Amino acid sequence: MKNDVVAPTRLTDMEHLDLRRISIVDGDLHLGALATMAEVAAHPEIIREWPVISQALLLSASPQVRNMGTMGGNLLQRTRCGYFRDVGFNCNKRLPGSGCPALLGDNRDLAIFGGSPQCIATHPSDLPVALMALDALLVLVALDGGTRRVPLAQFYRLPGTAPDIETVLQPGEMISKVVVPSGPHARNSVYVKVRDRTSFAFALVASAVCLAVTDGVIRDVRIVLGGVGPMPWRLPEVEASLRGRRVDPEVVATAAAKAGDGATATRFNKFKIELARRTVLRALQTVAS
Repeated sequence: MKNDVVAPTRLTDMEHLDLRRISIVDGDLHLGALATMAEVAAHPEIIREWPVISQALLLSASPQVRNMGTMGGNLLQRTRCGYFRDVGFNCNKRLPGSGCPALLGDNRDLAIFGGSPQCIATHPSDLPVALMALDALLVLVALDGGTRRVPLAQFYRLPGTAPDIETVLQPGEMISKVVVPSGPHARNSVYVKVRDRTSFAFALVASAVCLAVTDGVIRDVRIVLGGVGPMPWRLPEVEASLRGRRVDPEVVATAAAKAGDGATATRFNKFKIELARRTVLRALQTVAS
């Protein structure tokens, strides 16, 4: 709104809704959509059982923003692509069919995975990267009171030919809650964020890694990249190359080297491919140590 990208005629204040609770139900973490980033990041059980969530939040924004920003708002944050936010340029995400100047313009911060000829904008948030690594799901509430549960992995839409449609939210729906499963992989998790400066900056590349190890063998692993696509980008091929293998520096390094496979870079963001490999390697080394 401040950039005149959107001009709604009506705004709704939701602060009075009972959606700020943080609770553990049957071992799963329940985060109300209005729970603040600061509250969630500082919660003792989250720090202990889901550390990747706390780390991702503490590496986001600034203390002032974290005191106000919410779970639902963070999940629905709009892209920081400069062409989207500057109404002096055309943008398919703002006006479908008008073009994407980022394809041949300043694309250093933009997507190397999941983009299309219509849009290469990236999703800017850290939180959903961590939540996707934890197989979180969202509880959506409609105006008529109906609810549905949508896995976070199915919530965001790739741009394809309709980059203006970013999620599967229907008109009148809102996020009411985030549900996060527990487990050994969640307890042994880490968030690594690489950015131009160490505070109040969006990720060039980030990685959330969850690892469950029994008797020196990797039983479960989840690896998700941030800052590289229009949604958090999971790496199933890298995960498959680790699952069932012994924790070994060479095994970890070989797997991390696959993190850039399938990337499609543009002129100024080719460096992100190697950066993705190195970020995943650092995260894997951290949880495997």
